[in-house]
Amino acid sequence: MRRIIKDIFSVFCLIIIVSCKGKDDNDGKKVFNINLDQNVTSLDPAFARNQNAIWMINQLFNGLVQVDKNLNTMPCIAKTWTISKDNLIYTFKLRDDVFFQDDPLFKNGKGRKVVAEDFAYSFYRLIDPKIASSGGWIFSDKVKDATSFKALNDTTFQITLVKPFPAFMQLLTAQYCSVVPKEIVEHYGKDFRNHPVGTGPFKFKYWKEDEILVLLKNENYWEKDGNTRLPYLDAVKVTFISDKQSAFMNFIKKELDFFNSVDGSYRDDILTKSGKMTSKYKGKFQLNRGPYLCTEYVGILVDTSKALVKNSPLRLKKVRQAVNYAIDRPKLIKYLRNSIGTPATSGFIPRGMPGFDSARVKGYNYNPALSAKLLAEAGFPGGKGMPEVTLSTSTTYRDLIEFIQGELANIGIKAKVDVSPSASLRDLMAKNEVNFFRGSWIADYPDGENYLSVFYSKNRVPFGPNYTGYFNDKFDKLFEQSYFESDAKKRYELYYQMDNMVMEHSSVVPILYDQAVVMLQNNISGYMMNPLSLMVLKRVKKR
Repeated sequence: MRRIIKDIFSVFCLIIIVSCKGKDDNDGKKVFNINLDQNVTSLDPAFARNQNAIWMINQLFNGLVQVDKNLNTMPCIAKTWTISKDNLIYTFKLRDDVFFQDDPLFKNGKGRKVVAEDFAYSFYRLIDPKIASSGGWIFSDKVKDATSFKALNDTTFQITLVKPFPAFMQLLTAQYCSVVPKEIVEHYGKDFRNHPVGTGPFKFKYWKEDEILVLLKNENYWEKDGNTRLPYLDAVKVTFISDKQSAFMNFIKKELDFFNSVDGSYRDDILTKSGKMTSKYKGKFQLNRGPYLCTEYVGILVDTSKALVKNSPLRLKKVRQAVNYAIDRPKLIKYLRNSIGTPATSGFIPRGMPGFDSARVKGYNYNPALSAKLLAEAGFPGGKGMPEVTLSTSTTYRDLIEFIQGELANIGIKAKVDVSPSASLRDLMAKNEVNFFRGSWIADYPDGENYLSVFYSKNRVPFGPNYTGYFNDKFDKLFEQSYFESDAKKRYELYYQMDNMVMEHSSVVPILYDQAVVMLQNNISGYMMNPLSLMVLKRVKKR
């Protein structure tokens, strides 16, 4: 009977919390209301494979390290670390005041202390074939097996790599690398996805898929802001309204505290073409924007061993360079995206990435005269004699690609636009079955290596994401050399060389470096924007 009364009370409290629509309840509870347009696929860190899952997992879990707003790697559960001279052995000293959230499966229902063995277990899960984690790539080519993860004692954890990987600390900030409790995970098995227990600032309370998700304040959270224990919020309530227009109207009615991105269906309502807030909404809510590590580009398959490349005019470098010079990127961004984004004129690695330097990497600015000259030198003056090319895209980006189609027509290049579902286009790209295609590359971790790996010959299809078939021995040597350069500034010098080589060859046409846009109600403060677009709520305050 006592358990039944306790359950009824819990449900009653939950109803009070989730009934708060943008306002605090009578007890002054601070509830942060957000909407996600798609269901969360999993709350298990081993399956943190898309933004919605990553956002929610980041509230529930912690890892060894974390990123600040400038993407610097900062201590988290690991307070310090050392790296061996050969860059193969990483040794972490853990805090001894971090506890898992309370759960009935723990002794007396109280969360136990996190120890090094928990990290050894959590990290091996990512490469355990029985788990089939989508995060297996984090460690799969970097460690030998389970013995690569060692708990030297309760507060000392060690990882041994099979080869140097200078971006390894940045890689460990990924939500895949969160710590989980073995006894809870093994009790629930696959159902840990909806019974998560972590160490994060919020704890799981309730999830009705596609409808509502509720997280409550972790009263025992270990991080502090000065002398104040985080988080400031009492709860996070998530709804799942798929129609972005409807969700935006809820934000305008103050039923949501947060709204992410400006969708095309209402972009002109909120932003002028120059990217300023329209007079209709000026002062009614906050609109924040900043770099987002995503490069939107057009890819060109250049592997001449492929049948569809052998007779394509795009096999010629001067034609590809002509395409790069033909596109007025600022105009595209202004009129199609209301000035959200910056022109991608400084390489494939995007603005906002540590080490980005627009003066060191030379891309392509709009120059139709030079474009026409290059086209003529390639044997197609004014496009004369040049066969029609097919430009493949998904429905979402049709307007962007049709703009590029028009720019190419201005210099005499005839391009037909082929529209496919996103999944179909990705499949064609992964098989080298499209010659000229729209793509994007979003950072998995904050290091330029993540972008340059797209052009490494060992990542050619089907082994990796080298969708353009760019193969260059000098590039490969520089890429491999960068793995042995632990000094970040010296490594960036190698990155600049490689990015310039890719630009000169023109197997990609970078269009824009994306920007994150976040809207918040005026009574919200402390939301941290960062170029990974990672949601961090532990310091958010609601007045």
